[in-house]
Amino acid sequence: MAHLLILGASGGTGRQVVAQALELGHDVTAFVRRADRLPVTHERLRVITGQLPQDVTALDAAVRGQDAVISALGLGQSLKSGGLIERSMPVLVAALERAGVRRLIITSAYGVGTTFQDVPLLPRALIRVLLRDLYADKHSGEEILRRSGLDWTLVYPTTLTNGPKTGAIRAGERLQLAGLPRISRADLASVLLAQIEDRTYLRKGVLVTT
Repeated sequence: MAHLLILGASGGTGRQVVAQALELGHDVTAFVRRADRLPVTHERLRVITGQLPQDVTALDAAVRGQDAVISALGLGQSLKSGGLIERSMPVLVAALERAGVRRLIITSAYGVGTTFQDVPLLPRALIRVLLRDLYADKHSGEEILRRSGLDWTLVYPTTLTNGPKTGAIRAGERLQLAGLPRISRADLASVLLAQIEDRTYLRKGVLVTT
């Protein structure tokens, strides 16, 4: 069992991470913009409201005493980043350093950074046309993380679905992908949680799909 902080806990992926973490017996702190967006109660769940990057005091309170932090931070369906990840990453890194927490697991997206080389033709065009701003923001934030001394892992899922947890997951620093590869948020959540103890991808990125 671990003490975990989940960022972006009220989003589609974040909710899956919270639910599976509680099922595994972890003590969970959920960091959310609005508490009513996470309609879950549990004796091992604590909810802290705040918004990155501005709510530093709330973030410090949330990070304190944790064994690991999992970020599912994002903007939902928006195609404009507002620099969210680039602005939030230095604040998050500093908060972990102040608290003496080293393990940080970040949800990114396939096509960001060097993973673009493994993206099939059709989604590659989509990334270039529609997702350019979001992906540039993620890449900038990840460069800040890579320069830190934290024990980080970047998880790059293919296109996310709301399907069930299958356990049929392919993972690697490089993967051969074709068509429109997908992975459910439930399967992604299981990968994110596995990184708490798994050091295979320590200070590395891992591409995941089903």
